[in-house]
Amino acid sequence: MSFNIPKVQKAAIVEKTSEPLKIINDFPVKQPEELAPGECLVELDVSGVCHTDLHARNGDWPIQAKLPLIGGHEGVGRIVAIGAHTSDSPVKVGDRVGIKWLAYSCMDCEPCRKGLEQSCLNGRYSGFTVDGTFSQYVVSWVTHVTPIPESLSSAEAASILCAGVTVYRAIKYSRTKIGDWIVLPGAGGGLGHLAVQYAVAMGLRVVAIDTGAEKKELVMRLGAEKWVDFRETKDLVKDVIAATDGLGGHAAVVTAATGAAYAQAVDYLRMGGTLMVVGLPAKANLSADIFFTVVKSISILGSYVGNRQDAREAIEIAARGKVKCHYSLKPLSELSQTYEALEQGKIAGRIVLNMKD
Repeated sequence: MSFNIPKVQKAAIVEKTSEPLKIINDFPVKQPEELAPGECLVELDVSGVCHTDLHARNGDWPIQAKLPLIGGHEGVGRIVAIGAHTSDSPVKVGDRVGIKWLAYSCMDCEPCRKGLEQSCLNGRYSGFTVDGTFSQYVVSWVTHVTPIPESLSSAEAASILCAGVTVYRAIKYSRTKIGDWIVLPGAGGGLGHLAVQYAVAMGLRVVAIDTGAEKKELVMRLGAEKWVDFRETKDLVKDVIAATDGLGGHAAVVTAATGAAYAQAVDYLRMGGTLMVVGLPAKANLSADIFFTVVKSISILGSYVGNRQDAREAIEIAARGKVKCHYSLKPLSELSQTYEALEQGKIAGRIVLNMKD
């Protein structure tokens, strides 16, 4: 199987965080003979847009992205070339695969050996430390791309590769059991609406926290049992406790990117509850009442995207129809407008870019 690979491509470039995003049509495509052993070239069908891409574009995280930068880390497409002298590749030319936030891990440092590949001491990250998926072609590594089942469309798979994997792993390690209450601040957003579905698929009862009629309709349709609008409630903590048998949630997975969402969580969790720290505000501290964190035996766990196994599990659940990403398909030319809508919190579900457009 061979493909006609062009010399140049369309790509969205961030040259400086102080300058507007640029869409250019003549960015070089790495040619097959230029690929290092272990690298693969993927022709992309689509790329999801994540809040992390906005942080990379704005440069407002404590860790800075490389510049100039092609952002994006939720790409799906077909492998069109693999570097010469690549041995024991788990994928082949023509396979449809996904590109994730974790582009590469060494698989031999202590975090990697313990299953924390996403925290690899030598890790490389798509759309942050290496060029990502806001382009028609992207270079990745054969050991780290994720095979996509034929039953899952590229557009549906895109956001599962980041938003889906992230919330799936957080719920998986939240110490909850079937029938437990899980509280999901930011439930109507890109991560949150997937978290609702994974939680329901895993037998949990969901309290959704967000605002607005559109998001309420979405999360209730997806299986949430209780809804709390954070703009309308007079006492969010009281309402969450009342919604969870008067005892509080067994766990909270906070995908909202605000410090306030974390501060409230310890108050509405029950004895022995678990707070999963997921959403990444640009600048915020984790605030928790020490007295009640101790007295209530609260566990606070950071959960950072997922490893290669988490990705395969999250994709497989979606491929069986248990989780569906609600998305709008847009052209790459609308990436700047998408960033604006993300900043304003106006997006319900997810935005996916058609890289063939």
